[in-house]
Amino acid sequence: MGKVQEGKCEECGKDYKEITTLCGHCGYSPTGATINEEADPHWKCGGCGRTVQASKPPATCPSCGEVCDFKNITCYSPECGGVGNIDPQL
Repeated sequence: MGKVQEGKCEECGKDYKEITTLCGHCGYSPTGATINEEADPHWKCGGCGRTVQASKPPATCPSCGEVCDFKNITCYSPECGGVGNIDPQL
């Protein structure tokens, strides 16, 4: 088991003590789990809904060409298949 960090995630603002599994923003986990290259997160464009799998969201959407907000829609629980899959609830 990894050591619980102090403070807040710089990406999502959550207190590290509140993160019990894996932060979809920064990859922090109190158990030491991380997002690896083989299972990059899935990102969904807030404009057109296009999904992209990459380590970080693109600057512009490859589908609509706009600078959009991308939401991390990766599954981080065993119920939806774990990292590498899209969470159907998102």
